[in-house]
Amino acid sequence: MISFPNSKINLGLRVLDERSDGYHNIETIFYPIPLCDALEFVEADKYAKEDTLTTSGLPIETIGDNLVIMAIRKFREVTNIPFLKVHLHKVIPMGAGLGGGSSDASYIIKSLNHYYDNTLSEDQLEKISLEIGSDCPFFIKNAPALAQGRGEILKPIPQILKDKYIVLVNPDIHVSTKEAYQNCVSHSNTSSLENLVNEPISEWKHLIYNDFEEYVFKKHSQIGKLKRLFYEEKATYSSMTGSGSAIYGIFEEKPSLPPELTKRVIFEGFL
Repeated sequence: MISFPNSKINLGLRVLDERSDGYHNIETIFYPIPLCDALEFVEADKYAKEDTLTTSGLPIETIGDNLVIMAIRKFREVTNIPFLKVHLHKVIPMGAGLGGGSSDASYIIKSLNHYYDNTLSEDQLEKISLEIGSDCPFFIKNAPALAQGRGEILKPIPQILKDKYIVLVNPDIHVSTKEAYQNCVSHSNTSSLENLVNEPISEWKHLIYNDFEEYVFKKHSQIGKLKRLFYEEKATYSSMTGSGSAIYGIFEEKPSLPPELTKRVIFEGFL
């Protein structure tokens, strides 16, 4: 069975208080975009003693600890499925704030549930996926949502970017999520993102912030420069996604961009 796990961007990302479990409470909006990996599984032969994963596309450093394999094992804890042979073609860059690994994990869970007769409910799938990662539950429904708590408390929102043109660039710089959380600067805006995104997109520049940007841009000036270039090219809104390092620009129509941006584009198109 083949599926195509997609990525996401964050519209705003507010880091709130640290929790007793070591995580942080956050508020953000997850928005799916059609930059996709490809994921296929088949049943292994009857002599197999474990799941196997092969990969192509962008290199993956760790196979044994890959979230796809972890997700299969979690799914098997509550269902009776055979060992699997899995192939992942990686297109979504890792360490870029696009949620590719989380999406892969959630998609294998959804695919397995579909292939084996939908034995689990959507709520059960979200519960399993949360054991893999905080943003994994989002990819179960895979629709725009306000995310709170660790990122697992989800409230659907309208498709506010419908018919907008998005350009996504990858500076090819890995940002440590742990380091980003340790050094992020929270903005004092107390209005909920759920309300702020209802303002005209042209106003978002002054209202909607990613709390990781100040630290990341200070450490990696090249990333901040990409955001500035988007605004110089008349983007309606631009932001870093997640804890970095990918940057996106939102436009009313397809822009003509300078080489500094075009050479780093990994996705562009109308949503």
